[in-house]
Amino acid sequence: MKKILISACLLGYDCRYKGDNCKNQNILDLYKDDILIPVCPEQLGGLSTPRLPAERVEDKIIAKGGKDVSEEYNRGANIAVEIAKRNNVDFCIMKANSPSCGKGVIYDGTFTGGKKEGNGVTVDKLIQAGFTVLNETELI
Repeated sequence: MKKILISACLLGYDCRYKGDNCKNQNILDLYKDDILIPVCPEQLGGLSTPRLPAERVEDKIIAKGGKDVSEEYNRGANIAVEIAKRNNVDFCIMKANSPSCGKGVIYDGTFTGGKKEGNGVTVDKLIQAGFTVLNETELI
C-alpha cells in the first residue's frame, strides 16, 4: 500500500480557483489499494475559493488583474511539502498546468490560455525536497 499526496481537486474537492473540481476516476480508483492524502496548496496558503485565476511569471505568482499572490502560493507549497514529509509519501500526483501544482507545463502568465515549460511552485518545492511528482496525465 502506497501513500500518495494528491491535488485535492483531482479527488473531487471543489477547491479550484473557480470553485469547481477536476475529479479524475483513474485517481479515485487508487483508493482501492493506496492511501491518498489530498492537498490544495492555494487553500493551505490562505487563498479563498473561488478566487481570481493566477499564473506563474518567473518566480512570482500573479493573479489576473496584477495582484502578486506569491506569498500565499509559497506558504501553501511549504505546507504541502511538510504534509508529504510527515506522511512519508511514496510519490505525489498533482494537477497539470496549475501555477501551483503543474509539472512540466504551466500556463504562460499571459492569461490567454498559452502554455510554457515549467513547474508550479508546489511541484518545484516537492521535487527539491526529494519527492517524485507526476501529473494526472502521466498516471495512465
